[in-house]
Amino acid sequence: MTAITDTVGPSQAVKGASSESGNQADVWLIGIVLVLLTYGLVMVYSATIASSSETLAVNFRPLISHLAHLALGLAFIIALRYSRLDWWGRCGKQLLLLSVLSLVIVLLPGIGINVNGSTRWIALGAIRIQPAELVKIFMVVYVAGYLVRKRDVLNQFKQGILIVALVTATVSALLLIQPDFGSVVVISLTVMSMLFLGGIRLRHFTLCVLFAAAAFVLLVWIEPYRWQRIISFLNPWSDPFDTGFQLVQALIAFGRGEWLGVGLGASIQKLYYLPHASNDFLLAVIAEELGLLGVSVVVILFAVLLWRAFVIARRAERVGMLFAARLAEGLGSLLVIQAMINMGVNMGLLPTKGLTLPMMSYGGSSILASCIALGLLFAIDRAAQPKPGGGR
Repeated sequence: MTAITDTVGPSQAVKGASSESGNQADVWLIGIVLVLLTYGLVMVYSATIASSSETLAVNFRPLISHLAHLALGLAFIIALRYSRLDWWGRCGKQLLLLSVLSLVIVLLPGIGINVNGSTRWIALGAIRIQPAELVKIFMVVYVAGYLVRKRDVLNQFKQGILIVALVTATVSALLLIQPDFGSVVVISLTVMSMLFLGGIRLRHFTLCVLFAAAAFVLLVWIEPYRWQRIISFLNPWSDPFDTGFQLVQALIAFGRGEWLGVGLGASIQKLYYLPHASNDFLLAVIAEELGLLGVSVVVILFAVLLWRAFVIARRAERVGMLFAARLAEGLGSLLVIQAMINMGVNMGLLPTKGLTLPMMSYGGSSILASCIALGLLFAIDRAAQPKPGGGR
């Protein structure tokens, strides 16, 4: 790979280049992806089939839309598996810049679409794109490249943390204007995990964590609706028909599901009681219909996904592909951190956030962004594979 020479060194570049011809994909990763996408498809169908009107008539439109996005997402995975990682390493800055520009465009009057008080979508004909989903991916690509380029000076405060912090702060500021506090949390936690795994000094990392925590507290304190979410999170039953409504309905769904659930398709909460049942609160529908067993399967699948991402990262690092290793760690962390936050919200462990469950929830931008991340993981896995002849 030509560009690895710029970031890893000549000898490591030779290793990385020779590994481009691996063809055997990670069987575990393939299985996890197929199960999660299929699981999500079934549950989205269950959550949306009676959502067309007050008469609860059968509605196939969400299912068809979800299937279309899944088909496109699978095409992205296949195409990206054969993409060159050196191109991603070279273009990380440009991709991030374009995604940041899209965050600016979505705020322009007449372009951005406002839904429930948030301006997060750009309409391209009949298609809606949520730029924040792409920003998450390109932020990971940028930070992975940065960690490799600056690996010799990461022990310095300016090079190791300050520059990345300023970039993250800029992206976060644009997201907060929308507002999209949930994406800010996901990006910040992902970047911090990448910095830690990338080898910055422990005291610098601790300072980063303390600063981020103080910033989050301040952002919650100065914005009344965020503070109200904290209050309703602490005691949702104090106002179960207004500020605590979402969490109360989710908890009822979990309570009704018990161990094995009430049966696939038999959820009552999804019938206009549980808001956003097919995206933000899909896990609550799973809990009600399939019980603790169904939720446990989701948790285990994401845990195995993180494990495979780190196995792939370690394999890439062993053959000298440092950018690929940092990228795999970041992509795995991104998907699992967002999943953990979504699960925490559904279970009442975290305040309400407008975040989907990656690979499972209804939503075109979320599905496509998840598939882009998975496609890059498969590309890293392919590049780190030994050559058919046994060498690297």
